Amino acid sequence: MITPVLLCGGSGTRLWPLSRKSYPKQFSPLIGDESLFQASARRLAGDGYAAPVVVTADAFRFIVTEQLAEAGIAPGAVLIEPAGRDTAPAVLAAALHLFASDPDGVMLVAPSDHVIPDTAAFNATVQAALPAVRDGRLVTFGISPDRPETGYGYLELAAAPTDDLTPLPLKAFVEKPDAETAQGMLDEGRYLWNAGIFLFSVRAIVAAYRSFAPDMVTAVQGALDGAQSDLGFTRLAADHWDAAPAISIDYAVMEKADNLSVVPFAGRWSDLGDWAAVWRETQDGGLSLSGPATALDCDNTLLRSEVEGQAIVGIGLTDIVAIAMPDAVLIAHKDRTQDVKQAVAALKQKKAPQAEAFPKDHRPWGWFESLVVGDRFQVKRIVVHPGAALSLQSHHHRSEHWIVVQGTAKVTVDDEIRLISENQSVYIPLGAVHRMENPGKVPMVLIEVQTGSYLGEDDIIRYEDVYART
Repeated sequence: MITPVLLCGGSGTRLWPLSRKSYPKQFSPLIGDESLFQASARRLAGDGYAAPVVVTADAFRFIVTEQLAEAGIAPGAVLIEPAGRDTAPAVLAAALHLFASDPDGVMLVAPSDHVIPDTAAFNATVQAALPAVRDGRLVTFGISPDRPETGYGYLELAAAPTDDLTPLPLKAFVEKPDAETAQGMLDEGRYLWNAGIFLFSVRAIVAAYRSFAPDMVTAVQGALDGAQSDLGFTRLAADHWDAAPAISIDYAVMEKADNLSVVPFAGRWSDLGDWAAVWRETQDGGLSLSGPATALDCDNTLLRSEVEGQAIVGIGLTDIVAIAMPDAVLIAHKDRTQDVKQAVAALKQKKAPQAEAFPKDHRPWGWFESLVVGDRFQVKRIVVHPGAALSLQSHHHRSEHWIVVQGTAKVTVDDEIRLISENQSVYIPLGAVHRMENPGKVPMVLIEVQTGSYLGEDDIIRYEDVYART
């Protein structure tokens, strides 16, 4: 059995405004109806695979379990990183976690935001790598390039790969090249894109870390030994975790190891690193349209509306990317989409909330979004999952009106508990201790009208919370 290790702590700023720090690209349905994370988990499920180990950030823990449940996949463990430290500590945490129960097991490390349409071909490639793993090799997967890409690192082989999926020795890692160098490597035929996907035995990768990053082993093992169980999650100990360096597994281990093999994968693959990559994966006849989008006399253009009922129209556009969100719009030349991160940095300097905050605020019980914000009032749409409940709370600075528009709400206001059905409302006075729950079998939707001198999300005193946020 192979244990998938899904890494999903990144922010994906190059896909702003859809991908943001509070809700990065791996959790969005960029291609198809399910998220990239769900597609990755489904790809590595079924015969031959054990339940996945997920390594993620605290802010995403409930999103991870919710999306896995929607995909019908139960995680073997969800490890919570106290802070992002790049891929080397994350992979090591998963390896040491597995080592405690099955040191001879096999683990497949994969980012959770990649697109690999041909699942059968990918799994065949993984199976072809197992003999090398049994020989103690650390296997990485290289993607056969179809263009001189400057946004990826490369793997240099001693000889051109064959078509029989034979594991090949790795000669060198190559940093992201300029255009001329990338074209030369493509012509030579001995270079593959570095996909950042790895297969190895738990024992072999732990041994490699002990050889090349012993201080990291000490720090991460300490974080695991001091970990706390929290609602089924494994929360790594922050004091030890902070001692681990922020470094990729390539730099920390792979570039130093002498037992590496590469298995080429000739199928379609993309890390969706920018909007140009999304266009390549979704375009039909040069156009990629998503949502209520219309293109007139446009060529090589991506138009995407993420706002229900908001149309986006392009006329006479060539090589343009336009993304419409409820609170932000991106318009860029397709050749400049790698520079979107500069726009995010500029917005952060201006302290614009759009830089990092997603319009929908996802919580363990559901989500909410602001519809209208005024000087002393705010209107929100709140969606609560079946069986979920908000915390028992009060506010110092605001009162609230709740109007149920779908489903039924169980509402607590001080000592009174009652059911509120569609088209009914309830008033929450300033300072009242209150809670809303969804006792039904369908999502409950309500409109909340807040009024008061301060409407920030930090004006909450929690008394009880099923998600341990008190």
